[in-house]
Amino acid sequence: MNTGSQQKCLILEPFSGGSHFQMVDLLRQCFDAQCLDILTLSGRKWPWRARTAALYFFQRIPEDSSYHTVFCSSVLNLAELVALCPKLGSSLKVIYFHENQLVYPIQRNDSCDFQFSYAQIVSCIIADRIVFNSKFNRDSFLSAIPSVLHRIPKDGRPCDVVSLIEVKCTVLHFPIVFPAIPTFQRSLEELHIVWPHRWEHDKNPELFFSVLRQLVADHCNFRLSVLGETYGEAPECFQTARDDLKEQIIHWGYVPDKTAYYNVLRSSHVVVSTARHEFFGVAMLEATYLGCWPLCPDALAYQEMYPPSCRYRTPAQLCKRLRYFCKHPRLAVDKRANLTIDFSQYSWSTLKNSYADLLGLSLRNEL
Repeated sequence: MNTGSQQKCLILEPFSGGSHFQMVDLLRQCFDAQCLDILTLSGRKWPWRARTAALYFFQRIPEDSSYHTVFCSSVLNLAELVALCPKLGSSLKVIYFHENQLVYPIQRNDSCDFQFSYAQIVSCIIADRIVFNSKFNRDSFLSAIPSVLHRIPKDGRPCDVVSLIEVKCTVLHFPIVFPAIPTFQRSLEELHIVWPHRWEHDKNPELFFSVLRQLVADHCNFRLSVLGETYGEAPECFQTARDDLKEQIIHWGYVPDKTAYYNVLRSSHVVVSTARHEFFGVAMLEATYLGCWPLCPDALAYQEMYPPSCRYRTPAQLCKRLRYFCKHPRLAVDKRANLTIDFSQYSWSTLKNSYADLLGLSLRNEL
C-alpha cells in the first residue's frame, strides 16, 4: 500500500445515490481529507448526469490542482473530461462500474441506448484501470462490446476494442460495512417478506407484486415491507400494490435511518429480488447478512453470489417457495441458520487495503 502522504486523489461521482453514495461516503470517512478532492452531483436525472457531468466537473476542478489518481464511476464520460481538462491525462485514471449500460434493460430509445453504451466504451479506452463490482458485470460488459460496435457503419467501425479494454479490467467487490447483529427473535407465527430495492422498472416490481397477489388469492398469511429509494416518479404498479396489499403491509417506502432500516431487515424472514438487472446487489447482501433467506433469479450476478437453493428460474417457482414459507415461517429461519455465504469477501475490513492501493492513499480510520 502506498504511504505517500502528499499524493492526492480526485473522486468524481455524477450520480450520488444508493450504492454510488455509499461508496463515496465510505472513502470520505476512511482517507485523509487533505488527500481527497470529492465532487458529486445528486442521485437524480441519471441520463442528464451521464450526458453533462464532465463539463460540470471540469468547471469545478481547481486550476492549480494536481492529482495522482482520478477515481470515478462509469456514469461519468471520462473521455470528455480528460479532453476538457488535459492535465488529468497524466493522472492514474480509475473507472468503477457499479453497473454497465451495455446490458441495461432501459426504457429509452435506441439512439440514447447506443450513445450511453458507447460513452462507457470510450471511457474505458482512456482509463488506466477499469474496476467492476462482480465477475458478471465485467464479463457481460466485455461480451456486449462487439454487438454495440457492430451498429457503427462498417467503414468507420473501430477494431480490437475488446482486447484494448480487457487487459485493464479487474474485479473488486463493492465494500460493505456490515452492521453488528444483536440477538433478535423473529416471529415464527407469520412470514415477513421484504423487498428492499430501487423503485424502478429494471427491478421488476410488477413481477413481485403479481406473485404476492397470487399468495393472497391462495389465502396465504404474510406481512410485507417494501423499502428502497425512489428516483423521480415511481412506476404506477407501486400505488396499485399499496392499495391491493394494504392488509399485509407493515413498512412502505424508503427508510433513511440506517438503524431503523436494519431493524426492518432483522424482523424479516425472506428477502426477494425480481430484478431483470443486477450487477451486485448491496440490499440483498445486507438483508441476507442480517438473517433473511434470499430468493433471487437464477441469473445475473446472483449466480456467483448465492447457492442454487436460493435461486429460482420462473415466477411459478418463486410463488411456490413463498407459499411454502407462508405455511412454515420457522423453516425460513432454520434454512437461513444453515446457509453458508462468505460475507467477508464483500466486507470493507477485507477490501480496504485493495482500495487504498487503488487510490494510492493511506487509510485513516479503521472501520
